[in-house]
Amino acid sequence: MVMPSVDIFQSASRKAKRVLPTKGIANVAKRERNRGAKQLDALMKELAVPLRGYIENFPKRIYLHPYERSLIELTFGAGNYEEVLKKVDALRKKVVSVGKEHASLCAKSLSKKEAEERLTEGLEKLQEIFKCEGQAIDDLLYIAKTLRAMPVVDLEMPTLCLVGAPNVGKSSLVRLLSTGKPEVCNYPFTTRGILMGHITLDYQHFQVTDTPGLLKRCDEDRNNLEKLTLAVLSHLPTAILYVHDLSGQCGMSPSDQFMIYKEISERFGNHLWLDVISKCDLLKESPVVFITEDREVDHLELVKYRKIGPEGALHVSVKNEDGIDKLKKKVHELLMAQTATAIFILNSLMCCTG
Repeated sequence: MVMPSVDIFQSASRKAKRVLPTKGIANVAKRERNRGAKQLDALMKELAVPLRGYIENFPKRIYLHPYERSLIELTFGAGNYEEVLKKVDALRKKVVSVGKEHASLCAKSLSKKEAEERLTEGLEKLQEIFKCEGQAIDDLLYIAKTLRAMPVVDLEMPTLCLVGAPNVGKSSLVRLLSTGKPEVCNYPFTTRGILMGHITLDYQHFQVTDTPGLLKRCDEDRNNLEKLTLAVLSHLPTAILYVHDLSGQCGMSPSDQFMIYKEISERFGNHLWLDVISKCDLLKESPVVFITEDREVDHLELVKYRKIGPEGALHVSVKNEDGIDKLKKKVHELLMAQTATAIFILNSLMCCTG
């Protein structure tokens, strides 16, 4: 929990003002400088201690799971998370330094009036520092609120990840495959909810999620939604259910879908994989060709893709429930294979370490 900078200073000031001089000091000047030094020292500590707690308790980026690091970069921008923590730590160090300096000056005062002036100067200086540099605390407060609102993803649970172009029917398939009602996961860098469901199979639990649609472009031009998809594939234990729409209803040509598919299959071909042609009830005998596509293309693989999709792909229709039973069976086989692979890798690692 992070308090607003204004609240931290007000709370610290109230506590510092209640600090009394050490009992038994008869000399007025000595008593006043003792009171001033103790109040400044108390204020410094009341300000510095919570800041130190924030710095120690916020997770260091280096220790985060790679998927969590990706989410932080997508949400706050590259390096901004660490930069805010550095600013909070710099503020803490400055408060400690200035507080000690003014407490020492107050303790060396030669008169009651001088001690009072030193105390006022120290209080005003610490307030000025907090006013000028306390924005770092408020930035950290925003980070804390944002992180708490992030969807909770089990980083170790085997996950079925539905991938493809936008509007190819991934969300509908997540709803259909999930054992219960999927949750809508809202990420701070997008207004679009992402469905996360679960599949229970032979007393084992799996996550199933759709992912933001991918467009035909290089990584440098991808938006945060597309980068989230790549982060899921790169860092979570995923099996891929790649969804194709050859009906023309999704708004992207089969040729462009083919190019994206080839790129993703080359990059993540080591994952367990299942291809699905959605909306098969809308397919016609002759393949759909967009006006932007080359009708006379001689790329044999692309010509075949336009007609029937990748080799071995399942044809399904959520609307008519065509191929759904077969899809569920294949998904269950895929997930069990994923579990077997994970167990094999774990046993291999244990043998190596043993």
